Amino acid sequence: MKIEKTVRILNKRARFEYEILEEIEAGMVLTGTEIKSLRSSKASITEAFCQFIDGELYIINMMIDEYKLGTFYNHKTKRERKLLLHKRELLKFEKKLKDAGNTIIPLKLYINDAGKAKILVALGRGKKLFDKREAIKDRENKRNLDRILKKS
Repeated sequence: MKIEKTVRILNKRARFEYEILEEIEAGMVLTGTEIKSLRSSKASITEAFCQFIDGELYIINMMIDEYKLGTFYNHKTKRERKLLLHKRELLKFEKKLKDAGNTIIPLKLYINDAGKAKILVALGRGKKLFDKREAIKDRENKRNLDRILKKS
């Protein structure tokens, strides 16, 4: 089992589904087998979202696979994990979350230079169908332009 030096798990659908208003980096409360699985890149945040429970922010539905060598100490794959933020950041996010259509979504899960697991969460507003169509059109135009420039 190879442990990577730089682990980056991305939520590619988040920027397509949501308009990103604000981003913030947060730590997570993890158990020993969870961090070992993360270092092996055995996690997914595509279906995850964040929610306030008793004034604290939790990430829900994030999937971290069980550690192969963990015995009865292994963790649950989809448990609620507490996010570590400063009090003023929590209050700011909680206040902005009360606006209609806003939600907190994870964008990127990584291990920083100090070896700590960090998650980049963002305050986002859901996009409408026509916004998504514009994003697809812009992406196709950029791809065609790059293709033309490469040929010449």
